[in-house]
Amino acid sequence: MDKEQALLKVSIFENLNPKYTKGLAGICTERTFMPGEHLMKQGESGIGLFIILSGKVKVEKTDSSGHQVELAENGAGDILGEMTVFDGAPRSASVTAVTETVALVLASWEFNAFLKAHPEAALELLPIVVARFRQTNEALIGLGSIKHG
Repeated sequence: MDKEQALLKVSIFENLNPKYTKGLAGICTERTFMPGEHLMKQGESGIGLFIILSGKVKVEKTDSSGHQVELAENGAGDILGEMTVFDGAPRSASVTAVTETVALVLASWEFNAFLKAHPEAALELLPIVVARFRQTNEALIGLGSIKHG
C-alpha cells in the first residue's frame, strides 16, 4: 500500500483535499518495529504520529500506583499519537509492538511545517480533530455514569 492510500484510510485524513494528502504522504517515513520494541513511551515527548500498516501493537498506561494497565490492541489502519502533533504534550501511554509492525511515521516538526505552509489544510483538519475529542469526551462521560450509577 502506498503512503497516500494509507493516509486516506485514517479518519483524520480521509476527507482531506487530495493535494494535501499527497503532500503529507511525501513527508511520512516507513519504519519497522520488532516485537517488544516501543513506538512510544508514556511520559516522553512525542516525535509524531504513527499509522499502522501491518502488525499489531498494544497500548499500555502505568497508573498512579505503578501498575501497568493494557488499554487496547491496535493493528493495520489504526492511528496512534496524533494529538502530540497538535499539542506537543508528553505521551499519555506506551505503545509496544506485539508482532513485527510496519508503520508510517509523520514527524511533528514536518507536520507543523506543512500546516504552516498550507494553513487551509489545518482548517480542514480542525473539525475532524474536534469531533474526535467530542467522541472521547462523550465516552468518558458514559464511563463516569457507569462507575457512579
